Amino acid sequence: MATEMERGTKTQEDQWMVQSQVFQIYDLFRRIPPNSQFAILELQRDKHIEYLTKGLKQLSRSFTVLDANRPWLCYWILHSIALLRDSVDDKLENDCIDFLSRCQDSKGGYGGGPDQMPHLATTYAAVNSLITLGGHRSLSSINRRKLYEFFMRMKDRSGGFRMHEGGEVDVRACYTAISTASVLNILDDELIQNVGDYILSCQTYEGGIAGEPGSEAHGGYTFCGLAAMILINEVNRLDLPALTNWVVFRQGVECGFQGRTNKLVDGCYSFWQGGVAALIQRLHLTVNEQMGQSNILECECSTDSDYDSTNSVISEGEQCYEGTPSHVNETCQLQEEGQPNTSHPADGNNVGYNFIKGHVYMRPLFDNIALQHYILLCSQEEGGFRDKPGKTRDYYHTCYCLSGLSVCQYSCTKDVESPPLPGDVLGPYSNLVERVHPLYNVVLDRYYEAHEFFTRS
Repeated sequence: MATEMERGTKTQEDQWMVQSQVFQIYDLFRRIPPNSQFAILELQRDKHIEYLTKGLKQLSRSFTVLDANRPWLCYWILHSIALLRDSVDDKLENDCIDFLSRCQDSKGGYGGGPDQMPHLATTYAAVNSLITLGGHRSLSSINRRKLYEFFMRMKDRSGGFRMHEGGEVDVRACYTAISTASVLNILDDELIQNVGDYILSCQTYEGGIAGEPGSEAHGGYTFCGLAAMILINEVNRLDLPALTNWVVFRQGVECGFQGRTNKLVDGCYSFWQGGVAALIQRLHLTVNEQMGQSNILECECSTDSDYDSTNSVISEGEQCYEGTPSHVNETCQLQEEGQPNTSHPADGNNVGYNFIKGHVYMRPLFDNIALQHYILLCSQEEGGFRDKPGKTRDYYHTCYCLSGLSVCQYSCTKDVESPPLPGDVLGPYSNLVERVHPLYNVVLDRYYEAHEFFTRS
């Protein structure tokens, strides 16, 4: 009879089960002919769009538990459709704009539904949805003056923000307020004041960022904290080498990312952790300065001949790739263009634009091909994406798996005008999705439209 030690803890048993399920998928994939491998790796674009469009039109009664998250459902679905290089028809577009307008509170901010309390999270989701829809009617429906007043009411004496009236103060609130204000061109010194102090107090001994002081480092909060610090031009206050060290070790043997130390892999962290890595790629001059390194060699990303993109990370052993990618500790010269100017308070309304326009000469901090294997083989279903094998598809994981896929595919491009090389897109090149702006997680061309609209209006 097995002893307690031999059986392992509940956490260990869950990990072993997930690893077993994932490795079985990879083993089956490795055993089939190369031509069949290529077909299995195909992004099921049409089936995903069908699943997403159906959800935007009507949801089953089981979704009533998400009644206070309806702008999020709009964002997850609309953003996913945009990533798949498609759009909704005019009727659905107008219906979405009308619905989100009814979620906008007369005193500013968006609630989870019509006549619901305004909340920073659903405000972020609603604004990103309207930016994703694009066009004058959508963008002009946002009452920026009232929204600014709402943000100021949510400002807490700690420097952070409350999610809603009387609600919790955390790093999510900081990010959703700062990100939304930045993209709408209403970010100013009053909103920024002491936000950096609060986020800095949430960086843990591990290097990642927690939701609030004294809590555990977490992928979602790390993304939120890092992105907010970039947007307010105070990212140099974070311990970036420690943060980098923490995030690179969150990609596990399953090829996907975990959200916290010793937790299970989850497809949504393809973006939350992959997005952190994408941001750090554009910050490595600051990382290098904090590490006291003065001589940096330029290095190139992969070329089309570097690997076989169908099975380079699938091995016969018990893991998908052999340890931490060798390029994790390589830093390369980055032009100053695009680096946040940390010498003075931010003009946060232009930081996002300048940040994405800069050139990148640093390799990805994670194995981008390994992560694509996890997304396409372990998370993809016949319409929609899931957390991990054994789970069911949902709109949240569809959104963040596709966002993570975008981060993977574009992680080796030096500038926003360059398409990825075929070797950086796992499977057929038709798998290519739209590029996201890594600070806001909206499709890049929709961000550009919004930036121009709110700069001149």
